[in-house]
Amino acid sequence: MLVVTTESIPGYRVHAVIGQVVGVTARTFNPYLEGIKSLGGKLNPQLLRLLAQIRQEAVANMIAAAERRGANAILAMRFDNRDVTPPWREICAYGTAVLVVAADKPEIADEPYAPHRPEPDTPPYPMPVPSLQS
Repeated sequence: MLVVTTESIPGYRVHAVIGQVVGVTARTFNPYLEGIKSLGGKLNPQLLRLLAQIRQEAVANMIAAAERRGANAILAMRFDNRDVTPPWREICAYGTAVLVVAADKPEIADEPYAPHRPEPDTPPYPMPVPSLQS
């Protein structure tokens, strides 16, 4: 799975846009338990490893969601986070799942795209818009 923060991939073209994919993980954050600073006053290297691990977990969840939907790449990947409750923080990786083909292989690009498996609990797209008229 190719994951990029850009909106295109040099040497490839987007054959089908599958849709948004999200990977979420949640962690507690207690500065006393996590040890923001070591006894020497410097940033605790364990905390840096933990933060990297949490981001990697969110990306892995996003990749799994894209693979379930039949994508082979994710474009425009971003991170977001929010406090769910005072001790809990949500970390989210999101992007656009796509099916890309090599730009120099037009015979592959001519094949129709059929998704392998839909994302569970994902509403059908386009989502119906409720009528505001009574």
